[in-house]
Amino acid sequence: MTQVAESLFKEAIERYQAGEGADTLIPVFKEICERAPKNSNAWTCLAWLYLLDNKPAQAYKAAQKAVKLNPHDAQARVNLALAMLDSSQKGVRQQIETAAQLLLVSEELRQEVKKNIEDGLSRKADWKSLQRVKAWLFDV
Repeated sequence: MTQVAESLFKEAIERYQAGEGADTLIPVFKEICERAPKNSNAWTCLAWLYLLDNKPAQAYKAAQKAVKLNPHDAQARVNLALAMLDSSQKGVRQQIETAAQLLLVSEELRQEVKKNIEDGLSRKADWKSLQRVKAWLFDV
């Protein structure tokens, strides 16, 4: 990732963590993805923002790209499953099973995904598909 894209990414993450909404951050992450098209983390973030902004078709494309770039990223798999659920596509179980296997390998990754799910539910409390994914992954 170029220094400019890296700097933009770090700043955008800080803005998100400060509570900024998906609508204003989507253009920023789109630019980051254009500048660093092989950065799976940027694509994962863009997919998440699209999901928060009720744009599952765009989220699906971004999440697919993230998974293709890094098949071992559990959050990218979760985002892909959510996009598939939100757009009534098939193949969700495979993504959930792969994410669950990845979460078994790393407690740190497990905690990060759990934190992201809680963040998603705090920003979008009635997100039914995220509640389902949480239950599937964490037996809640």
